[in-house]
Amino acid sequence: MSANVERPEFEDNSERPEGFRSRRYRVGIAAGAQKLGASLWELPPGEAAYPYHWHFLEEELVVVLAGAPSLRTPAGWRELEQGEVVSFPVGEEGGHQLVNRTADTVRFLSISSDSGGEIAVYPDSGKLGIYGERPGGFREIHRRSDAVDYWDGETPPS
Repeated sequence: MSANVERPEFEDNSERPEGFRSRRYRVGIAAGAQKLGASLWELPPGEAAYPYHWHFLEEELVVVLAGAPSLRTPAGWRELEQGEVVSFPVGEEGGHQLVNRTADTVRFLSISSDSGGEIAVYPDSGKLGIYGERPGGFREIHRRSDAVDYWDGETPPS
């Protein structure tokens, strides 16, 4: 199997909310990767690829291919430049979001370890995402405020 980032086959994103109308090509899947995730992202002006988040299981690396996206991390915001490579470790210290604040389209390649599933925390909305294997797999988003701490002596529901 093979893929080509110069001829991307972007997913339909017509259902995405305003502010998150990016385009994504899962180039790793198209190329047949089993243990690596790789996606080509295209961000129009004024849009974000995804909400600010961090991962429990997967490390991520971003390579800026075109344009100058804004990067949010736990340290704050900064501008990236074409050709820049940044990594996001597992855990809160790896929190990140990419936004296009320019008038030009931004493109970047995101590469990650693929654990077969993932748990991601979205601190701004107080949500937790649980994801199964690859696209089309199990996918749930929960409000963290609804969680029960079973270590507080409470009996878990049956």
